[in-house]
Amino acid sequence: MTDLCDVINWRRRDSLTTMSGQPTEDQMARIKALGVRDVINLGPHTNTGALPDETGTLAALGMNYIYMPVDFSAPTQADFDAFCAALAQLKDRPVHVHCIYNARVSAFFYRYARERRGGNLTEAFALMDGIWRPGGVWASFIDKPEDIELPIRYAGYDY
Repeated sequence: MTDLCDVINWRRRDSLTTMSGQPTEDQMARIKALGVRDVINLGPHTNTGALPDETGTLAALGMNYIYMPVDFSAPTQADFDAFCAALAQLKDRPVHVHCIYNARVSAFFYRYARERRGGNLTEAFALMDGIWRPGGVWASFIDKPEDIELPIRYAGYDY
């Protein structure tokens, strides 16, 4: 697969999995051209920057859309369980996972690797750290108690 570096915070997790912030409609078509037929969105449709009709956009492209909005102020175990179930269902198929900025997604994949469900922990941390460093509820969510009292920090702005 080719990388689409013009998509906000585009990252390649492995040969079958890409992740990013919110792609545009044109970028969704280019993601499909990479061979991706399944898209998971962790960003609520109500967020600034969300596509006006992502469901319709992906349906028109013939892509499978899995919408599982995660409240940025309160990620839950149920959110993570749904994410893991979706990945299990899509195993061995190219998938693109996005939210608005790739903060939610990178944290979910970091926790996924940390719990030994898949992926390399060092690589998952590097992918996340290239975007942000979770503090507060997100540090708790990814089981980094040493960062719970710290604020959320974004690469290029806070470090």
